[in-house]
Amino acid sequence: MRKVIESTLVSLDGVIGDPMVWANEYFDEEAVATSLAQLRVSDAMMMGRNTYEMFAAAWPSSTGDYADAMNAFTKYVFSGTLAEATWTNTTIVGGDVPTAVRELKEHGDGDLVMYGHGPLCQVLLDNGLLDELRLWIHPLLVGHGNRLFRPDARARLRLLGTETRANGVVVTYEPER
Repeated sequence: MRKVIESTLVSLDGVIGDPMVWANEYFDEEAVATSLAQLRVSDAMMMGRNTYEMFAAAWPSSTGDYADAMNAFTKYVFSGTLAEATWTNTTIVGGDVPTAVRELKEHGDGDLVMYGHGPLCQVLLDNGLLDELRLWIHPLLVGHGNRLFRPDARARLRLLGTETRANGVVVTYEPER
């Protein structure tokens, strides 16, 4: 069965919103290589509407190995309001999110990767469908923006590992079931 792996850029003060504003200088060759390696063991990407709109505006005009992988990837955008998906290889998934994700986990050969922690990831966490949570903790305080978890979010996590880098730390957790 496929695993759902969330990979999220986060500041020390818990901000995940608008990472293109504050995280770019930290996304070095090592980060690109790690992200590309994750894509290579995955065979599809899942995202909510906001992430889709941000990625669909940026990636199609980007170049390089990572951009090529992102653009060629099979993508599922979960939305009840998105009428059309114009980014290559994107399917809109509506309806019952937990049921749709359970079906996606049963088919395919690689992991399902997600970037950012929005409402979709919280639904997966709440329903026991998120298998790994990788937090890329950046050594800066952003001071404002969307936070990693909503104020009433609750979950028990088990540490799977840490990786120290020159520009921060990647911490991987597994939600306890």
